[in-house]
Amino acid sequence: MLLLPLLDSFLSYLNNEKMLAKMTVKSYNSDWNDFLNFLENEINIDIATLDVKEITHLTVRKYMAYLSNQNYKKSTIARHLAALKSFFRYLLKMELIKQNPLALVATPRIPKKLPRYLEEEEMGRVIEQPSRLDNTGLRDRAILELLYGAGIRVSELTSLNVSSVDLALGYVRVMGKGSKERVVPIGKEAIKALKTYLETARPQWADNAETALFVNKKGGRLSDRSVRTIVHTYCRQAGAKEDLSPHGFRHSFATHLLNNEADLRAVQEFLGHRKISTTQIYTHVSNKKLRQVYRMTHPRA
Repeated sequence: MLLLPLLDSFLSYLNNEKMLAKMTVKSYNSDWNDFLNFLENEINIDIATLDVKEITHLTVRKYMAYLSNQNYKKSTIARHLAALKSFFRYLLKMELIKQNPLALVATPRIPKKLPRYLEEEEMGRVIEQPSRLDNTGLRDRAILELLYGAGIRVSELTSLNVSSVDLALGYVRVMGKGSKERVVPIGKEAIKALKTYLETARPQWADNAETALFVNKKGGRLSDRSVRTIVHTYCRQAGAKEDLSPHGFRHSFATHLLNNEADLRAVQEFLGHRKISTTQIYTHVSNKKLRQVYRMTHPRA
């Protein structure tokens, strides 16, 4: 069985049956392309005629050693290995192979890192940075308020349409990973910033046919990359101790909720996490805050 047609079937399966997010499928595809390039350029294998059974645990271990020698992070190597393992699990499920050659290949141990986030006061400083006197500032303020006020991912933010937001009821309808929709409440500050942006700035750039909530100066949908640049710019301007990505706003959202005694299950729902264990990482940050309070207030601390 030739590898490449099976790989196409696997990616189609992820897309159409597993209904994974587009970015997730793109990541699988990218990781597999890296492996195919390794086979062709480093060990001189013709991938066009390669039978899937010729890929063994030794081949993959060579690949992992190659990535390590190229100074890839352990987390990146683990992700590449996960993409390969997932493919072979698919072949096993479809009964196209009898044994998974990668079953005994160990995943590199990755030390767990606590999420990077801003304290509430710092976050307030960052959000206050955009100018209220021009259209760009009004749009950027609305972006920052929504990232922090709803805790949504950057891809979720850029895929929002005007119809996704109900300012009267105070919620945003978000399409999350795996095309799962959730409704997230937004606070009065985010509502106010969005209202100003929609009434003042957006009409200057977008025509009535454009559905995107956040647009650039040419009237088209704002990209993920542009939002990352916006976030980095205002973090630097505010002198924040952490130069956060948009995901850092999501971390801050969850951490601040838990610091203020929000229910963990509610935070899970807000974030759109499938497993509660994914949300529990934020309890470590919250516990750190509790330890600080203890040290500052207990007479025997």
